[in-house]
Amino acid sequence: MTAMHVGLLAGLVLGAAAAIGGFSAFLISLLVGVVGLVIGRIVDGDLAVGDLFGRGRDR
Repeated sequence: MTAMHVGLLAGLVLGAAAAIGGFSAFLISLLVGVVGLVIGRIVDGDLAVGDLFGRGRDR
């Protein structure tokens, strides 16, 4: 399992634990899962922090 997978899993588990109940729990889990995925991809080196803020490697 890569750091990306661990980050996604951790984000989903924390999101589910933090928000119990209904559609809002789904949205919070989804949001925290996406944050965990992005952090995991940054740790793996698949995503540069500059890519998130619109700075390309061209400059």
